[in-house]
Amino acid sequence: MKKLDVLTPVGLVGALGMTFFGIVSAKANIASFIDVPSIIITLGGSLTAVLATFPLSDITGLGKAIQIAMFETNVNKVDLINQFKDIAKKVRTEGVLALESSMAQIENDFLRQGLGYVVDGMDPDTTRAILETEISMMEARYGVAAKVFKLWGSFCPAFGMVGTLIGLVQMMGDVSDANKVATGMAAALLTTFYGSLLANGIFNPIGYNIDLKAEREAVLMEMIMSGILSIQKEDSMPVLEACLVCYLDEKDKKAFQEGGGA
Repeated sequence: MKKLDVLTPVGLVGALGMTFFGIVSAKANIASFIDVPSIIITLGGSLTAVLATFPLSDITGLGKAIQIAMFETNVNKVDLINQFKDIAKKVRTEGVLALESSMAQIENDFLRQGLGYVVDGMDPDTTRAILETEISMMEARYGVAAKVFKLWGSFCPAFGMVGTLIGLVQMMGDVSDANKVATGMAAALLTTFYGSLLANGIFNPIGYNIDLKAEREAVLMEMIMSGILSIQKEDSMPVLEACLVCYLDEKDKKAFQEGGGA
């Protein structure tokens, strides 16, 4: 059900690659852009600020958050509508309990969970309440993951400025040698460079990526919930289709209509 979102790693690597290309194109010395103390101040300092902001449970979930950013749910909504139509036909001809034998073949966990409530004879209002809670909890989990990365992205430039100020203070301690002042200024600016690169090239994009994935996942789950409730209320096939077609974009609507849909 999950597939690699190719553009995410391409974008992250591309941001670093374009920066490297710019440095090389300017015929600058690569070594002059590498400074371990600046990296520690910017990356380490921003990380400790994140650790101070969030509880341990949120921090330990960063690996899962990166996985969310790198992968996307691979569900064809047109196929999903046709799947619901098949399920509705089966319920009409064989009864609700007939779904139990085919539950294991359903890949989507949320769909399988909802149909389980139908088989159990749960009333539609209770089913809706439970499924809406599941959607809200998913949005909350994704929201925390996105917030961690976006806040980390906001801390990086701030700690980059801290590193720059430290370098300037050290540099101003001895202004007798103009060459040393120029060298010190360059080193001081590196932390600002690292902060901007980490924030705008890595952390903020991941954070906003997770936000977008949460929105799309919520729409998909709401579509599934609508189909489940329609089957549970024994709606007619045109009503079921109308409820689900609303979730399609123009391209998918056209594909659905060409395939013999509504």
